[in-house]
Amino acid sequence: MLAGTGAAALVGCDPARSPNSTTAVTIPDALLVEVDDGLGVLRGADRQTIPHSLATADGLAIYATAPEGADTAFWRIDTATGRTSTRLKLPGRWVPQAVSVSGTKVALTSNEVNVTKGRPEGRDVTPVLIADVTGVQHRLELRGNFVPETFTEDLAGLFVLEWLPAKAPDRYRVRVVDLATRAPGPLYTRTKAPIPPGAEEEMRGDGRQAVLAPDRTTLYTLYTHQPDHQHTRNLISGRPGNAHAFVHTLNLAARWAYCIDLPHPFGVASASGHAMAISPDGGQLFVADVTSGSVAEISTEELTVRRTATLAKDTGAGHAAADPDRLFIGAGTAVRTVGLARLRLAADWQVRERVAGLVLSPDSKRLYVGQTDAVSWHDSATGAELGRVAVPGLVVLHGLAGHA
Repeated sequence: MLAGTGAAALVGCDPARSPNSTTAVTIPDALLVEVDDGLGVLRGADRQTIPHSLATADGLAIYATAPEGADTAFWRIDTATGRTSTRLKLPGRWVPQAVSVSGTKVALTSNEVNVTKGRPEGRDVTPVLIADVTGVQHRLELRGNFVPETFTEDLAGLFVLEWLPAKAPDRYRVRVVDLATRAPGPLYTRTKAPIPPGAEEEMRGDGRQAVLAPDRTTLYTLYTHQPDHQHTRNLISGRPGNAHAFVHTLNLAARWAYCIDLPHPFGVASASGHAMAISPDGGQLFVADVTSGSVAEISTEELTVRRTATLAKDTGAGHAAADPDRLFIGAGTAVRTVGLARLRLAADWQVRERVAGLVLSPDSKRLYVGQTDAVSWHDSATGAELGRVAVPGLVVLHGLAGHA
């Protein structure tokens, strides 16, 4: 998958160096990338690739599966060292679909459908396997069409998207499956009251991106293109509502959900032009729409849009990263720096090819930029390119690996 000079492949448990690995470029920080056929780990001069895999939210581990006869091998990989757990055999064919924020439990399904990428095929029953490195913990047969999203903080529940109607899905709602009873049910409102029947939000739009809060208690998911969508609060109150884009806020501890509406023109253009980033302290969530040049700052305490700004318009997919003082937005071949004090453009610089992901180093001194078949890293203050490595088949730069 990461074939070529300086590349190595992980086809099982251990990485193998390529003949030219002695001349490979050393990357300052370990990175997680998505390539054509799975996840890749770039660590120093080593390159690892893992098909049918899923990373933990902190990038410290990857869970992988591989066919083993009629069954499935399942194991965990430490991204900092490359060490692997003992392979387990799971009965039947499975792929990892969701991992707990603690990084200890995995929900696996018989086919791969990401929450923010596409919709599942029609089906009446959804088999789900809950496992960890010690073995299978639960086997569920959910009546309907479900896609696992994440676990509750106490690991007693599994948040899922239920697609409706099950055989010909065109909309979905967020529910939680109690792992003890194996029954899916509604979430709570922000006031911790159960959502009454008929008041659960049903969404028809595109889930663009999910961002986990630094304290790992809240998951924010950006949705766009919501024709005739009404939030739970509108359905309960009877007031009409229609949002083009909003951030779905899911509290993993209290099991409540709340939607933060984004102002026009968010959601009008393609979902791919939108991107989110959260501040290191979790207090600010930023949403950018590169097509219109719009930027919104959301207070995660108040769950409201606090400020907006307008930058130059661009085309293509949008990407974002943030540190305590700056927001970085990438689209096309441009990377823009927005100063957070006044939410204004502070710098604008070019890279060689179209941006395919932005990731800041732990000290914020380097900005990694995914590009066509490559990852480069730059001085985050000046934009000067400090290094570059080939990554054939790169789809997107995900984040840091092996860093808490």
